[in-house]
Amino acid sequence: MPNGDFPMGMTEPYIPEILPVLPLRDTVIYPHIIMPLLITKEEYVKLIDDALTADRLVAAMAAKEEVETPGPEQIYHVGTAAAIIRMLKLPDGSMQLFVQGVQRIRIVDFVQTHPYMKARVEKVREVLEKSVEVEGLARNILAQFKKIVSMAPYLPNEIFIAAMNISEPNNLADFIASNINITLEEKQELLEAVNVKERLEKLTFYLNKEIEILEIGSKIQSQVQTEMSKSQREYFLREQLKAIQKELGEVDERTMEINEFREKIEKSGMPEEARKEAERELDRLAKMPVAAAEYTVARTYLEWLTSLPWNVSTEDNLDIKRARKILDEDHYDLDKVKDRIIEYLAVRKLKEDMKGPILCFVGPPGVGKTSLGQSIARALGRKFVRISLGGMHDEAEIRGHRRTYIGALPGRIIQGIRKAGSNNPVFMLDEVDKIGVDFRGDPAAALLEVLDPEQNYSFSDHYLDVPFDLSRVMFITTANTVIPIPPALLDRMEVLELPGYTEVEKLHIAKEHLIPRQLEEHGLKKSQLTITDDALRAIIRKYTREAGVRNLEREIAAICRKVAKDIATGERKSKKVTEKDLHEFLGPERFRFEVLEEEDEVGVATGLAWTESGGDVLFVECQVMPGSGELVLTGKLGDVMQESAKAALTYCRSVADRYGVDPEFFKKHDLHIHVPAGAIPKDGPSAGVTMATALISAVTGRKVRKDVGMTGEITLRGKVLPIGGLKEKVLAAHRSGVKTVVIPEENQRYLEEIPDFIRKDLKFVPVTDIEEVFKVALYPDGRARAKQEKEPPAGKTAAGGGDEKAAAKKASGTKASVSTSGNSGNRKTGLKRANSRRRS
Repeated sequence: MPNGDFPMGMTEPYIPEILPVLPLRDTVIYPHIIMPLLITKEEYVKLIDDALTADRLVAAMAAKEEVETPGPEQIYHVGTAAAIIRMLKLPDGSMQLFVQGVQRIRIVDFVQTHPYMKARVEKVREVLEKSVEVEGLARNILAQFKKIVSMAPYLPNEIFIAAMNISEPNNLADFIASNINITLEEKQELLEAVNVKERLEKLTFYLNKEIEILEIGSKIQSQVQTEMSKSQREYFLREQLKAIQKELGEVDERTMEINEFREKIEKSGMPEEARKEAERELDRLAKMPVAAAEYTVARTYLEWLTSLPWNVSTEDNLDIKRARKILDEDHYDLDKVKDRIIEYLAVRKLKEDMKGPILCFVGPPGVGKTSLGQSIARALGRKFVRISLGGMHDEAEIRGHRRTYIGALPGRIIQGIRKAGSNNPVFMLDEVDKIGVDFRGDPAAALLEVLDPEQNYSFSDHYLDVPFDLSRVMFITTANTVIPIPPALLDRMEVLELPGYTEVEKLHIAKEHLIPRQLEEHGLKKSQLTITDDALRAIIRKYTREAGVRNLEREIAAICRKVAKDIATGERKSKKVTEKDLHEFLGPERFRFEVLEEEDEVGVATGLAWTESGGDVLFVECQVMPGSGELVLTGKLGDVMQESAKAALTYCRSVADRYGVDPEFFKKHDLHIHVPAGAIPKDGPSAGVTMATALISAVTGRKVRKDVGMTGEITLRGKVLPIGGLKEKVLAAHRSGVKTVVIPEENQRYLEEIPDFIRKDLKFVPVTDIEEVFKVALYPDGRARAKQEKEPPAGKTAAGGGDEKAAAKKASGTKASVSTSGNSGNRKTGLKRANSRRRS
């Protein structure tokens, strides 16, 4: 104890009348015993702090129940006054204590319960009679403790030496009681035993009980070791039994399974490396007990290895005419893809060991990319496997999990090969452009080995951990666009673009494929429902606007459902659907087919755009208003499209004098460019010529021909640069009724990809300069200005260099008019018409 804790001249420790009570869980502290404690609760931390500032003594009482904060009724009232000899505060606010028991005490009553308990205590005095019986009991418990130390793994040998050095029987009993493995109630009973003789007798009983438990444990351990030796002996006997059973022709179920695996390995035709791994795993399985946890893992692994088609392949049907016929039956048009498959068959016919191609079908939704893979498999006579990569985030989906994981399986590639049952199926990886990346890895990176003919002959799945040859597999991937596909992955694939269908192609597809399929799915016969060609054209033009035919099939399905309902209720026996009936079956028209239905206007130009769903037509509007020369851009335009608008404005300002526009006009007026469908993001440089045309029209007052669609990037010098997606844009123009298409001259060579009948319907104007676009798209001055002849000569207007104040005054007198080069009346009409269109 520290100096000053006990008054001078006293032979026994000084215990204050009132002490803070520290409840202990699963612990009993005996006098003279040093015990470590961990204090975590806030109120007990405060208790220790207060005790340290006083006499460093606490009443250590064992708790009867396991509760967070024991109350007076939940603790034993006999305990030990303990002195705090060392305290260490931990970073999390808790305390590490070393306390030493001082004196047995009893709680008389409690004087405080919050924030912690304080109690009035009294000393408990021990009864110790020096006698031969007490001496004999002390020697006996010392001998018993020695036996326990020799048998118990949790007690070091040095603890017995410490016990031998304790001379007093009461202190020896407390020391041994604090170190042996007995219950809390038994330890408390020894603490409350005031008579030392009685305490020694109880301790003798508990020591005998502990010795019995340790002897039983030792016996069990000995038996386990014997059992292990026995299992080894049984293994040798089992091997001898196998030999005897083999001689007698009697084989047990487990041996049959092992032999079955061995036969499968022999017949599988797997390569040498895989064979060695399979045999090694089979040897492990044969030596394992059936109840072992590893037995099922090894058995499942062998099942996967032996069930893979290592040497099983389907024979390719190399009849080229038959393959072409099947492809034509299943899909209309798509000649480029069909030719590629026929080329593959031709080369395969000449060279048997050629590697499978890696094709990537890129096109808008609904054009038949996925179903085309099934047709290719049917034409080649191969099995077809399809997996969807859309939303896949885990690399293990491709390569599998290691066998160390619980429930591990091979990746989707190996699973697909096993499902196909051949090593040369047509394997379709759908939606390759929609793979995700997160903390579990990058599935696109895992596909690099799969889709590389120079590497996939030795594809290694994490689960199998042996190479599998994928070089004979014909991999086909599909995507809506190649932009999200990583460059390294895209480089390994041969991209085949599937553009949108024309109206004529959709009509053929609907008649030959969609209608028969929907009739069958709805239980209708051909005689019960007929849809005329005019009705199909109307559905294509006025109820669907898409590159593919998915929505077209939905509309046909809607007609089939309504007719099926009428036939089932007996209202009619058959129905011939004409264009007039479409409103009854499909509701009001959803799209306006022809651009020609709109009037030619000032400041509104027809542009052609590319989207993931195919081509589309967009109208670029430009409006002029008095202001300070600001350019306003709306319609959710991307950065590139905004830059195209600024470049178009710069060019128009640079050539304004050619069109009779005063250069000061741009300082006194604001220009607003808007692209409708403002909720849809738009970007790209190919709207540059459209914006320039709308700008020059708004500034000069010359109308733009609505039936002239245009596309091309513009430079500050007015040059027209090439663009992409020409076929999709031309198809959209044809669908919308555009008659003339202005394209960059460098894109002219791509016109051969467009069907002949569309090229005949449209007039293509290749241009290199924006001035050529203006000549085609803008009306001449005289035709556009209805009131031009009534206006003053151009030289007397503000734009023509006359009296600018008079012109400005005239412009300000009419709210809707803007002073331009002698056409204020026409500008007023044009502005009103544009505003009316925007409101509608």
